[in-house]
Amino acid sequence: QVQLVESGGGLVQPGGSLRLSCAVSGFTLDHYAIGWFRQAPGKEREGVSCIGDSDGSTYYADSVKGRFTISRDNAKNTVYLQMNSLKPEDTAVYYCAAEHTPPHLFGLGLCVLYAGEYDYWGQGTEATVSS
Repeated sequence: QVQLVESGGGLVQPGGSLRLSCAVSGFTLDHYAIGWFRQAPGKEREGVSCIGDSDGSTYYADSVKGRFTISRDNAKNTVYLQMNSLKPEDTAVYYCAAEHTPPHLFGLGLCVLYAGEYDYWGQGTEATVSS
């Protein structure tokens, strides 16, 4: 019943942009923190960005600060990752994940870029940055 589906990946030139979408169903989006993670071939999965529950705070890995923007549209049950000024090093499979906010923490809008904290995962969408 709970499902996250990523889309928006593809092939883009260095310096270009992609907007990834994470469509969620089966739960109330504003009760969850959403994280974006990525995994490149031969590398460990790393956190990219996250946004807390409700209109929560955002966090970005140092490698993407100033280039990527995470946002959520609760009415559309969708989270976005706008990726600008893309570099070849950004090539990876990108995953979105949802972390349920415990009732006593709801409204604080917190998130962490630690994969073990997340309860549900999408199947991933691949972004390739190459000329």
